[in-house]
Amino acid sequence: MIKSRDKLKSVLKNINSIALIGASANSDRDSFKVMEYLISSGYTVFPVNPNFQNKKILGRKCFSSLHDIKEKIDMVDIFRDKKFVMDITINAVKLGVKVIWTQEGIIDERSAKIAENAGIIFVMDECPMKVLKN
Repeated sequence: MIKSRDKLKSVLKNINSIALIGASANSDRDSFKVMEYLISSGYTVFPVNPNFQNKKILGRKCFSSLHDIKEKIDMVDIFRDKKFVMDITINAVKLGVKVIWTQEGIIDERSAKIAENAGIIFVMDECPMKVLKN
């Protein structure tokens, strides 16, 4: 598992598109703030939240699930409780993403092993916005 800030920044430099799972239209939520920052940093961000299906968050169409996104996804950024991480990881592995990233406080060693065994970088308990800012 990657913990070095330089290596984490390198991971983020090598991706273009991010599916943000658990996106929110509420500007007070961390997922909104991180999504806004990632967009302003030049990433293509696909918000995923079935509660906002076919609506827009920050001008981006919101998708119900990863499988609804037809464009190539480089990274999946997870803003969901640990109990959802395994299913998201399995779906991300099927899609062949490069990176699965769980936000601060979200740790799932079993999902990390599945991803790493599939050749996918798995970052846990980190915030890409904070990595990019530091």
